[in-house]
Amino acid sequence: MKEIRIHGRGGQGSVVTAELLAIAAFKEGLFSQAFPYLGGGGERRGAPVQAYCRIDIKPIRLKCQIAEPNFLIIQDASLLGVVDVFKGLQPGSLILINSVESVQDMGLDKLEYKIFCFPATEVALKVLHKPIMNTAMIGAFAVLSGDINLECLQEAIEHKFPGQIGLKNIDVMKEAFQLAQERFGRRLV
Repeated sequence: MKEIRIHGRGGQGSVVTAELLAIAAFKEGLFSQAFPYLGGGGERRGAPVQAYCRIDIKPIRLKCQIAEPNFLIIQDASLLGVVDVFKGLQPGSLILINSVESVQDMGLDKLEYKIFCFPATEVALKVLHKPIMNTAMIGAFAVLSGDINLECLQEAIEHKFPGQIGLKNIDVMKEAFQLAQERFGRRLV
């Protein structure tokens, strides 16, 4: 089972990120679930929030928070000094951080994880002209994890956001997917 924990701030779309990954996995023929954790004031814009997604080839019976994820998506790098985002993370886990800085610049190169920085906000600004980066993060994550294909991500976004908003977010996701392929290649973890 792939267990993904998503860290962000209220208003950044962390819950939507988890939902879109779960919908895309389902469209891929996998079992999936997504849910938020908003405790401790997370419902306020800007407050730290967590969301979770599980993906498996068999039915998922767990109904609890993810304490030991093997994938981590950090939508806001400023959380690294505020929240213990690495708590419970398994050695060798994949981490995707929304940042223009490198892993070395962030001082994370000595950790025993596979850490990738990706400029998701910049991709969103280029395409949407707004810093709404969650669909860019999904595109990059799909490349790194190798779990979900581009068509299923597109269908998930169309399902969640029909119309013009969905089409713009699909453009963001595709731009991020292409950039991530150029930067990272396709990683099967």
